[in-house]
Amino acid sequence: MKVAILGSGAYGLSLAMMFNKNNIDVTIWTKFEEERKMLEKFHEHKISLKGVILPSNFKYTTNMKEAIEEAKLILITVPAGFVDDVSKELKSIIKKDQHVCIGSKGIEQDTCLFVTDVFKKYIKTNKLAIISGPSFAVDIAANVPIGLSLGTKNKETLNILKKTLQNDTLKLRSTTDILGIEICGSVKNIIAIASGILAGMNMPESTQAMFITESLNDIKNLIKALGGSKKTILSFAGFGDILLTCTSKKSRNFTFGYMIGSGLSKKEIDNYINNTTIEGLYTLKSIHKLLKNKKVEMPIIDLIYDIIFNNCDKNKLLTFLINKK
Repeated sequence: MKVAILGSGAYGLSLAMMFNKNNIDVTIWTKFEEERKMLEKFHEHKISLKGVILPSNFKYTTNMKEAIEEAKLILITVPAGFVDDVSKELKSIIKKDQHVCIGSKGIEQDTCLFVTDVFKKYIKTNKLAIISGPSFAVDIAANVPIGLSLGTKNKETLNILKKTLQNDTLKLRSTTDILGIEICGSVKNIIAIASGILAGMNMPESTQAMFITESLNDIKNLIKALGGSKKTILSFAGFGDILLTCTSKKSRNFTFGYMIGSGLSKKEIDNYINNTTIEGLYTLKSIHKLLKNKKVEMPIIDLIYDIIFNNCDKNKLLTFLINKK
C-alpha cells in the first residue's frame, strides 16, 4: 500500500516514519524544489527536523499528481494557511477511492472555516479523517509512546489509518467528533501563547495550572456552543495536547508567548515571527473573528487578542484569572 504525504515539514516527516515502520510505501510532496533536493541528498530536513535521519526509501517530489498516484491514503500536513491552495490543486487529480487524513490544525482567516471545511470547499468525499494530539515531531521520530485522536465518520477510513499508521509506539484513539478535535487543535495553540506569557512573567506552576484548568473549561463550553461533543476535551486532542503545548518550550506558540511575557524587544519578537511558523498567531485572528460572528463569548480569547494585537497590559492576565466567573 502507498501513502502520499502533502507537506514536508517536521510533522509530516515524523508521521512518514510511522508509516514506514508498517512497511508502507511513502511519497512526500513539497512545493519547493530546494527542499526536495535537500531531502533526497541528505535524508534529513536540515531546518525543521535537524538531526533526524529519514529512511532512504522515502520518495520526494514537487509534482502533486505524481505524489498521490496509486496512493490509498493522502495525508495533508501543511500549515493551516496553505490547506486552501493544496486542496484546490488536489481537486482535479484526486480519485474517488482515495482516502484523506488532515493533520493540519487551525482556522482560515478570511472565512473562519476549520481545515476540514476548507478542504470540503473543493473536494466532496466521505472518506475523510483528521488527526490531532500531544506530539512534538521529534518525539514521534524518536519512537517513544505517542497518542493521537483520530476523528472520522467513515469506518473504512478508520481501518486504513489504524492499519497503516498505528504501531508499537503510536496509538490512535478514534471518535466521530471531528469538529471537537478541530476546535481543540486550533484553540490550544492560542492558549499556549498565553501560558508562555505567564511563564515569561515568572509565574509559578500553581498559576499555570490554574490557567490551564480555566482554559479547559472554556474550550469545553466552546465545543458545545459550536456543536461538538464536550467529552472531546478529555481526549488526546483536548487535554493531552493542551497540557503538552502549554508547558513546553519545544512549543513554538509557548515560546512566542514566553518572549512577550519576559519583555523581549519588538525587534526580537518580530524576528521570531518572521522565521517561525506560529500557528496560534495565525489562528488567534480567525477564532476571534469566528466568536464574534457566532456571538459566542470566550473572554480569554479576547484578552489574548488585545495583548498581542492591541498592546494591552499582559498583567491583566493575572487579574482576569482571579475575577473570571
